[in-house]
Amino acid sequence: MQTIKQIRNFEEAKREMLAIDVDGGGIPIMSPRAIFKVIKLTDIGRTAATVIKQEMLSIGGDIAVAKGTINAAIQKTDVLVFGTMAQIRELIHKLRLQPFGLKKIAQQLDALLTRYHSVPKEWKLKRHIINFNKPLIMGIVNVTPDSFFDGNKYASTSAALKHAKELIRQGADIIDIGGESSRPGSERVSEEEELKRILPVINALKNSKVPVSVDTYKPRVADACLKAGAQIINDISGFKNPEMIKVVKKHNAAVIVMHMQGTPKNMQKNPVYTDVVREVFEYLEDTVINANNFGITKIAVDPGIGFGKTLEHNLSLIKNLAEFRALGCPILLGASRKSFIGKISNVEIDKRLPGTIATNSYALLNGANILRVHDVEEAKLAAEVICAITSPK
Repeated sequence: MQTIKQIRNFEEAKREMLAIDVDGGGIPIMSPRAIFKVIKLTDIGRTAATVIKQEMLSIGGDIAVAKGTINAAIQKTDVLVFGTMAQIRELIHKLRLQPFGLKKIAQQLDALLTRYHSVPKEWKLKRHIINFNKPLIMGIVNVTPDSFFDGNKYASTSAALKHAKELIRQGADIIDIGGESSRPGSERVSEEEELKRILPVINALKNSKVPVSVDTYKPRVADACLKAGAQIINDISGFKNPEMIKVVKKHNAAVIVMHMQGTPKNMQKNPVYTDVVREVFEYLEDTVINANNFGITKIAVDPGIGFGKTLEHNLSLIKNLAEFRALGCPILLGASRKSFIGKISNVEIDKRLPGTIATNSYALLNGANILRVHDVEEAKLAAEVICAITSPK
């Protein structure tokens, strides 16, 4: 029986060629021709843009530039590059031979394509190995008296431990422990208070079957927690404090870096962006490059849903989540029961689970690797269905 099937991505194209028994030597040749990409270059000089257009047209691709580029009516333009991976690779080769700043553009394009397909297969931590061959569920344990969803239900060590063990039973791949609320308008707590809340929980969980992550932006807290047995730092400030980089490097820990405009205290007071996706991407890109320069390689990125963003900003980031794959890092999405879901559906926190599952499912289809959630069992079941549906088998 004849059928027609759309191939969705680069990896699936390679799997399908193996499935139909294509000659092994032809697969690496044809794979780059399998996927069409659109890449945006910004603030390109008129002459350079004209050269890019001529070179791309000569190899069968296309370029979109501002209408005043060719007749020299403008000095600079943004550029959209349309082509297959093979054509863009050929363009890179051609631009390396050109003046007008095009060698640097070639380097940036090359880095972009390389990173896009280089999300690590695993993280080797001190006591665990995290595999990224399936979606990972990070269970939230807030050892705080003022969590936006949990309130003070897990503020005691015994309650937090009981909850963490239950999340592990439900299938959590990582437990994320926090000792300071980051809900909008929240007040900071001292390092001493934060450590008093979370260190007993970390000590009790350090030998559990899943790794422990600590939700903190304070270097001294991170250092103490990593010494106590945590293996991942979830830094909502995205390495704004350079001392955090030193701590993560010292312990050879994994880190999640998030974008946040402002602080939890003021982040929702009229957040403004010119282009939220571009600005968040560029911030995370700079952060990842800086961390790499310090020798930190186990990095995940989080666009920071709800952290200094309006409803429209959040939706734009989720809609364009696949763009963050170009950073070459696992992507974490933390949308669990957040206020943007309430604004869409006009429901309070206890009714936001369906909206959370819908958001997480969309995120998984667009590149998310880790889901940070309150409701582990439901997230795990939804992720299993998404994986079954998208499996090439």
